[in-house]
Amino acid sequence: MALSRRLARLGHATATAATERSAGTLAADLGGIGARPSTAALAAAATAAAAAGRASECQSLLLRMSRRRGASRREIVSSLLAASSSPTQQPQVFDLLIRTYTQSRKPREAFEAFRLLVDRRVPIPASASNALLAALSRAGWPHLAAEAYRLVLSSNSEVNAYTLNIMVHSYCKTLEFDKVDSVISEMEKRCVFPDVVTHNVMVDARFRAGEVDEAMALVDSMASKGLRPEIMTYNSVLKGLCKQSRFDKAKEAFRTMERYGVAANVRSFNILIGGYCRVGEAEEAVKLYKEMCQRGVAPDVVSFSCLIGLFTRKGKMDHAATYLREMRGFGLVPDGVIYTMVIGGFCRAGSMSEALRVRDEMVSRGCLPDVVTYNTLLNGLCKQHRLLDAEEILNEMKERGVTPDLCTFTTLIHGYCREGNTEKALQLFDTLMHQHLRPDVVTYNSLIDGMCRKGDLAKANELWDDMHAQEIFPNHVTYSILIDSHCEKGQVENAFGFLEEMVNEGILPNIMTYNSIVKGYCRSGNVKKGQQFLQKMRQDNILPDLITFNTLIHGYIKEENMHEAFNVFNIMEKEMVQPDVVTYNMLINGVSEQGNMQEAGCVFKKMGARGIEPDRYTYMSMINGHIAAGNSKEAFQLHDEMICRGLLGSNVQPDAPGIEAVKDAELRPCGFKTRDAAMVVACAPRARMRMRTRSTTCLLWNIVVSFELSYCEVRS
Repeated sequence: MALSRRLARLGHATATAATERSAGTLAADLGGIGARPSTAALAAAATAAAAAGRASECQSLLLRMSRRRGASRREIVSSLLAASSSPTQQPQVFDLLIRTYTQSRKPREAFEAFRLLVDRRVPIPASASNALLAALSRAGWPHLAAEAYRLVLSSNSEVNAYTLNIMVHSYCKTLEFDKVDSVISEMEKRCVFPDVVTHNVMVDARFRAGEVDEAMALVDSMASKGLRPEIMTYNSVLKGLCKQSRFDKAKEAFRTMERYGVAANVRSFNILIGGYCRVGEAEEAVKLYKEMCQRGVAPDVVSFSCLIGLFTRKGKMDHAATYLREMRGFGLVPDGVIYTMVIGGFCRAGSMSEALRVRDEMVSRGCLPDVVTYNTLLNGLCKQHRLLDAEEILNEMKERGVTPDLCTFTTLIHGYCREGNTEKALQLFDTLMHQHLRPDVVTYNSLIDGMCRKGDLAKANELWDDMHAQEIFPNHVTYSILIDSHCEKGQVENAFGFLEEMVNEGILPNIMTYNSIVKGYCRSGNVKKGQQFLQKMRQDNILPDLITFNTLIHGYIKEENMHEAFNVFNIMEKEMVQPDVVTYNMLINGVSEQGNMQEAGCVFKKMGARGIEPDRYTYMSMINGHIAAGNSKEAFQLHDEMICRGLLGSNVQPDAPGIEAVKDAELRPCGFKTRDAAMVVACAPRARMRMRTRSTTCLLWNIVVSFELSYCEVRS
C-alpha cells in the first residue's frame, strides 16, 4: 500500500520534480517485490524518464506498459497524456512509444497508438512516423502504411527525405508507379525532393517490371536534378539489364561507370559474371573474372559460386576443380552450396568415385553435408544403378543426424522402381508415410511407373486411387505413364479413358501422349486407325513428329504392308519431318525381307543422298537381303564398305580354332580365305550363329554351300 501511495504522489508531481529523481531510485520504486504498479504510475515514470533524457529507461517502462494484461492502446495513450504537463512541448515520450511498438515487432499496435495520438492533435516527430511507416512496409501491409502516410500528411506532422523514400520503396515493391509519382508530387510541395536513394529504388523497380527504357530514362534524368549516380545506382542498372539478357547494354553501362569515376566493386563484377553464367556464356564470364583480378578487386564466394556452378552444369569438371583451387588461394572457404554443386557435376558426368571423393574432402574440411548434398549423391548413385551404395549413403545420413526428406525417399523409390525392385520401393513408401512425410505427385508417379513397367496394372490402379484419396492430383506425367502402359498392352480403349479424363481435368495432352496412342493402335494390330488418329492430333494443334511416323512405318512393316509404309514415308517428307537412320533401316529391312533388293538399294542410295550415315544395322539388313537373294557379289562389296567405315566391330570376329577348321575342312577347296570366312560368319544373323564358339563350323557350312559356286565365280 505504501508503494501505491508513493506512485500516486509521483504521478501528480511536476515534471521538474520527477526529473530530479535518479534512475536507480525510480527503478527501486517500480520494482519492489510483489508490486504491480498501475498503468498511470508507469506512464508518469516513463514521462519523467523521457523528459530527463533517459530514453532507455523510458522504453523499458513503456514496454512494461504494453505488456500489461488488459491494457489497451487507448488506456496507455490516455495515461501518457495525463502524465504530460504539455504534450506539445514534450513529444519525446510519444516518439519512444511508437518506436517501442515497432522494435517489439508490433506494427499494428504502433499504428493504433499513432492514430490515437493524431486524433488528440499530439505532434509526432518524423523519427516516430518514419519508424511506423517502415515497420508497416516491412510487415507487408501496404494498405496500413498508406493509411498511416495519409494521417501523417493530414496532421501536418514533420516529414523528411526518409519519409519519402519509405513510401516510394513501399509502392515500388508492388510496382504501383502512379502512386510513386503521387508521393513524390506531395512531398515536393513540402520541399522534400527525391535523392539518389529514391532514384535507386525507382530504377530497380522499373527493371523488375521489365521497363528497361523507363529505368534508363530515370538514370539519365539524375544529372539534370543535380544528382550523381553512385555505385548502387549502376549495380541496379547492371542487375536489371542482365536479368533482361541485355548484355550489350550492361557492358556499355559498366564502361560508363569508369568514365564517370565510379569504381566497380565486387558486386558489380558478380552481377555481370552471374548473368553470363546464367545463360552459359563461359568465355565472357571468365574474361570478367580475369579483369576483376587485374583491377585488384578480390573475388568472393559469390564470384566462385557462379563460375563453379556454370562449369559443373556444362560438365567441364576440370575447370570447376581449377576454380575451386583458386578459391582457396584467395583464402576463401568453399561452403556447402559450392561443394554440393561440384558433387552434382560429377554425378551428372557419371563420375561417382569423384563425387564421393569431394564428399570426403568436404567432411575433412569441417563442412558437413546437408540433406541436399546427400540427395544429390543418392540421385547420382541411383542413375548408375548402384542401389547398394545408395543404401549406405542413406545409413550415413541417419548416423550423422541428417533427417531424410521427401526428396530422399522419392529418389530411392524411383531408383528401385527403375531396377524393377518394386517391393523395396513400396517398403520405402511405407517408411515415408510412418515418418509423417506427405508424398507428392512425383513419388506416386515413380511408383505407378514402376508397377506399369512390371506389368502390374492392378497395383498401378490401386496407387492411382490412393493418390486421389490423399488429395494428390495427377499431373501430365501421371496420365502419360498410364496411357503409355495401356497402349503397350494394346488396350487402347482404356488408354482413351485416361486421355478423356486428362482433358476434362484441364491438362492438355502433348506429342508424347498422342504418340503413345498411336503406338497402342499399332500394338493392337490396327495401324490404319493409328494413322487416322493423326487427323485428331492436327485438330488439337499437335503436329506428328519423327516418332509418330516411325511408329506407323514400323506398324505397317510388321503387317508386311510395305505399300502403306512408303505412303507414310512420303507424307512424312511432305510435312517436312526429316527421316532418321531408324526410318531408313526399317524400310530397308522391310523390303529386304520381301526379297526386293532393287527397292532396298534405292532407299539405301536415297539415305546417303540425304546425308544420313548408314549404321551397322543398315549394312546387315542389306547384306542379309543380298545373301537371301543369292547376290554374293553385292554382299561382299557392302561388307568391304562396312569395314572401311569401321562398322564391323571386333565382337563379330569368330575365334581362331573355328576359322581354322572352316578354312581347312570346307573353304580352301573353293578358294575362300580366312577373312572371307569371317565375313560370312558376320553376315549370318538369321542363322543365329553364336560367335567365338566351335559351332561356327557347322553353321557356316549351310551358308558356304549356297555361296560356293557364285563366290568362286566372282573370285575367278
